[in-house]
Amino acid sequence: MDYLVSIKKILLIAFATVALTACATQKKVGKQVSAEAVKGDVYTGQETVEYLATGVPDRVFFATNKSVLTTVARDTLRKQAAWMRKNKDVTVTIEGHADERGTREYNLALGERRANAAKDYLLTYGVSGGRITVISYGKERPVNSASTPVAWSQNRRSVTVKAN
Repeated sequence: MDYLVSIKKILLIAFATVALTACATQKKVGKQVSAEAVKGDVYTGQETVEYLATGVPDRVFFATNKSVLTTVARDTLRKQAAWMRKNKDVTVTIEGHADERGTREYNLALGERRANAAKDYLLTYGVSGGRITVISYGKERPVNSASTPVAWSQNRRSVTVKAN
């Protein structure tokens, strides 16, 4: 009889441990995104893009460890440049971001390269460099805190934010 009570106690403790462990490791997950929203290694942006103005997306996305602008990114930045040329009193900050992988220092440098890539492209379309500031947040400000390839692709971005 004591033997059965001991087994019940052990099972109860094991169950409680598993339940508490599951609660303790549960992560906050951002918006769910389909795998189709990621082409290759780059997020296409349909679910999380916000807008500087009507029809002018505020962010572009990058491949892993890259700061090279994709065709989609260049199209977005051309829209931003056209909008900025029409709104000459607007200044912007371009924020560079990275996913959670890599060291803090590496991701800060990568975020800066991404933000500067976006800035340089805007400059080629006639936007004055005096109207653009650049900052890198590295991996410190993810839009999706999950540790998945889709979340990482959403976090590899630069975001153009109105400064005034």
